[in-house]
Amino acid sequence: MQPLSAAEIRGCLANTSKGEAQRLTLPGPPEQLAWPDLDFLGWRDAKAPGRAYLVTPLGSTVVGLALSATVPPRSLMRSNMCGFCHTLHDAASIALFAARLAGAAGRAGNTAGMYACTDLACSLYVRELRKPFLPQPPESLTPQERVARLRQKVTAFVTHVLDADPAGSRPAA
Repeated sequence: MQPLSAAEIRGCLANTSKGEAQRLTLPGPPEQLAWPDLDFLGWRDAKAPGRAYLVTPLGSTVVGLALSATVPPRSLMRSNMCGFCHTLHDAASIALFAARLAGAAGRAGNTAGMYACTDLACSLYVRELRKPFLPQPPESLTPQERVARLRQKVTAFVTHVLDADPAGSRPAA
């Protein structure tokens, strides 16, 4: 992912007001982030743990989403898989992230959700730069194929959130 400035990160959020974007807590100084290892920038707001943000390249632009996060009850006896990177985690290390849909659907309160790593460090997990607590099942994909799958999953989620017009209002193809 190409490095972004704080202003670029705040300016690309598609489902927040300008005021909400200005108040969000960034994951750290942008110049100190490991941009070459990221396929998307994802973080939990340190001042509001129920909020999270995802910023990703989409075509020739960069798009960001504000997310709400819900963590299931802690249990080391259960495991879940991240919908983005397919990393297996204990149940407490997976969260349901929901994004308000774009347009009229979002104004009506509709959301789209995805179960993902609570730390949103999917890029690091697929590159094996961060190790999950649980042993992982064997996978036949190469690291490059895992990165491509991660990018496809994130792009599909963001596209779904942005293209959420009801079927009746879409122009005929």
